Amino acid sequence: MTASRPSVADFFLRLDGLKLIERRTYIGGGKRLENSAEHSWHVAMAAWALASYIGWDVSTDKLLKLALVHDLGELDAGDTFLYSDDREKGSSKERDCVSRIAEQFGDLIPDLESLWDEQELGATSEARLLKIADRLLPFLHNIASDGKTWRENGIAKSQVLAMHAFIAESAPELFNWMKAQLDIAVDNGWLIDG
Repeated sequence: MTASRPSVADFFLRLDGLKLIERRTYIGGGKRLENSAEHSWHVAMAAWALASYIGWDVSTDKLLKLALVHDLGELDAGDTFLYSDDREKGSSKERDCVSRIAEQFGDLIPDLESLWDEQELGATSEARLLKIADRLLPFLHNIASDGKTWRENGIAKSQVLAMHAFIAESAPELFNWMKAQLDIAVDNGWLIDG
């Protein structure tokens, strides 16, 4: 390898930075905050399992690749909270980061940028399934932690419904279950009713 060309080791160490990106999702029933590397692995496993559970005919190879790249932009941008008013700006920063990574390490994963774009746009079956898993997991963590993130951030039921509404079209049974959990969360004071 030439001195001017980044090595595969440089790429692996760059990816390792996802372990340092703290999310607002509590894991272990509220014991600690999750990091983006843990989340990416969890989303990959969940999407893979959901494909079978929901019965979607998707490319597992593509699905897992999308899951693994979906939070790479957080290396520079950090995590954008799901209920943030600034989500579009966060997405733009993430896209810029992925472009830089692809420019520097594109010979290792030539389709890195196009994979990230695919998951971001959510137009393919694999990308839609990934988005369901990506939204479902923090939802489950909130249920398991008595709404800890929701309570800390003053989140309302209507906000959660708005961010998860797309699931109703693709997985209505799952969405109905989620809505029932939201009613319980409101009754328990974990979410603002509104």
